[in-house]
Amino acid sequence: MKINMLPIGLLMWFSIALTGCTPYKNVPLKMEFADLQYPFAVQYADIETDIRIAYVDEGSGSETILFVHGLGSYLPAWHKNIQALRSDYRCIAVDLPGYGKSSKGAYPITMEWYADILVKFMAELKIDSAILAGHSMGGQIAMIMALKYPEQVERLILVAPAGFEAFSEGEKEWFRENITARGVKLTPVQQIRANLVHNFYNMPPDAEFMVTDRIALRHAHDFDAYCYTIRKCVTGMVDQPVLDVLDALQPPTLIVFGQNDQLIPNPYLHGGRTADIANIGAQKIPNSTLVLLADCGHFAQYEQADAFNQAVRDFLK
Repeated sequence: MKINMLPIGLLMWFSIALTGCTPYKNVPLKMEFADLQYPFAVQYADIETDIRIAYVDEGSGSETILFVHGLGSYLPAWHKNIQALRSDYRCIAVDLPGYGKSSKGAYPITMEWYADILVKFMAELKIDSAILAGHSMGGQIAMIMALKYPEQVERLILVAPAGFEAFSEGEKEWFRENITARGVKLTPVQQIRANLVHNFYNMPPDAEFMVTDRIALRHAHDFDAYCYTIRKCVTGMVDQPVLDVLDALQPPTLIVFGQNDQLIPNPYLHGGRTADIANIGAQKIPNSTLVLLADCGHFAQYEQADAFNQAVRDFLK
């Protein structure tokens, strides 16, 4: 089935899934990705000839948590969690290739490709295995990595993960054909702050940096490559679904959703309750624990950081 008409709501849903911007005053007209201000010291790992991964490495516990951000995002999305957990765990967060301060290019991006890159990254840092935490798209990458490299994933922490919701072949075709780099680049600035707000139940003031960063980055010299990355990631997510293989996941798994997630399930395609999608995933993953956070949206690890961090501690103890 081919979908030719684009519902306005569906376009809004896709835009909402990305970290956005709005025409604020006192924001630089232009900023390069390299100039982003991060809350921790940034290091770099050269994985392949043309791939350099930016990361932060905090804490020195015996166990390592590797944090993987979601679509359109970057590693600062985890800073409240790293700050709290680094007292007991080594906390490493990456910018995936194509995002943040990491290198950008015409990479052959799929969810499995990202999983392979993360394994190479771990090898570069001489990490044999880690606890893998993934938000949204990062959750789908984490599950694929755990399926392909089970010996290197000790436990999974899935935060509002992509992959629990089923899409028809027609819906997948729409995403492949209609989400383009040009479309991402031309998203009206007037809409994008409203889109970001949808990632939260009640967006906290300290999340505004996500907005202001995106304003300034719109004119970065490699912003086109960032838009290309988003288009490839959307295609990658629909091309490699995980719903039917969740029962093969071996690691103990913590699943965290905000009860007021406005992105999962897709409100324009399916509707329904977030709790229903969360329970579908929890029932399929053999050794899983589900936590639903009240007054909380899609960015659960940020909006309800204290509750999230406590859930992680309870899970790992």
